[in-house]
Formats: sequence, C-alpha cells, structure tokens
Amino acid sequence: MFLLFKLFRRIVAAFLLVIIVVPLFVALRIWDTGHVAAPIKSDAIVILGAAQYNGRPSDLLSARIEDAQILFSKGLAPRILTVGAAASGDAYSEAQTSASALFKGGILPRQVKIIPVGKDTLSSTVAYVSYMKVKGYTSVIIATDPYHCYRAIAMARDLGVQATCAPTTNGPGTLQATGIRYIIRETGAYLAYKTVGRFGIHLTDQVKK
Repeated sequence: MFLLFKLFRRIVAAFLLVIIVVPLFVALRIWDTGHVAAPIKSDAIVILGAAQYNGRPSDLLSARIEDAQILFSKGLAPRILTVGAAASGDAYSEAQTSASALFKGGILPRQVKIIPVGKDTLSSTVAYVSYMKVKGYTSVIIATDPYHCYRAIAMARDLGVQATCAPTTNGPGTLQATGIRYIIRETGAYLAYKTVGRFGIHLTDQVKK
C-alpha cells in the first residue's frame, strides 16, 4: 500500500510539474521571441490577416501592412504575399484589403500575390505555404504582432519553410500596447496547436480588432 501511495504521489507531482512548467516555458519563449525576433532576407514577406472594415484595414492590420512596406523598401524580399479570407457578408477579404493598401503605398500589383484564404493563423499559414511551395519559395518574413511571432514562425517551419518574423512597431499589437493577456492567449493557442492540433482538431484563434 505504501509503495502504491508513493507511486501515486510521484505521478501527481509529475503531472503538476508538466502543467506548470510547460506553459511557463512556452510563455517565456513567446515573450523572448517578441522582443528579439528580427527578419532576414527571404523569398517573400507575408502579411497575416486581421480585421478589415469594408476594405479599410483595422489598426492591427494597418501596422502589419506598414511594416511589410518598410521591409520591402529595404530589399529584404522581392514580393509580398497578402493572406486572409473574407468574413461572412464582407465584400472584401483581408488579403484584398492589405493588397489595396500596398498599391496605394506605391507597390506594384506584380509585386504582390493576393491569397484570399484563411480565417486564422493555421489556415492562413497552410494557404501561403502551399503557394510558396508551388513557386519554389523556401523562406519567408512574417509581418505580425510581436507576441504572435513565436507561433506564426513555428507553424511555417512545421510546414517546411524557413521563417523569421518582423514584429510590428506601431498600432495596438506592439509590445508597449500588449502584455500578459496576449502572452497567455498565445500560450494557450500554441499548446492547443501542438497537442490537439496533432489529431486534426483545429481550434480557431480568430480575433476581430
């Protein structure tokens, strides 16, 4: 009986260790990546979708678009991929909205690929990576929020492309504008992706802002 109790106690201790240590480790990686992520020269820049309002990008999406324009102007990639589907009843997709803003900023249509697919990070990543593989592109810079970088990079790499991240430096998704709530949300989303996601259970992370 004593041995059974001792074994049970060890199992409980190990379980508690896992449910505390693993999320904490992931949260620290999310925090660290958000602070140190930096883009390197790649085949493409991708703007991950966010909310848009009848063709007008939300502040969150605008920040990603602006950062992508800066990266492009610096010559870090020869093309920009815009990704993101239209919500039910919308006349414009997130990808179309991002592209329109890029065109207004002086980027030529031939330098942009519109991929109007994806309602969350995973489906958007699958969409743009599939396009990249068809074209033979192997590396990408992801324009997104700092604390979103870790998961966005992980998904791209899991699908077989080299990925770095360009964390937004303005708007509501910056380090200064976000904090522990964003990290907690990203920790849960990453753990869901790495656990139940392996069994084909897809939990959306779509957030409208």
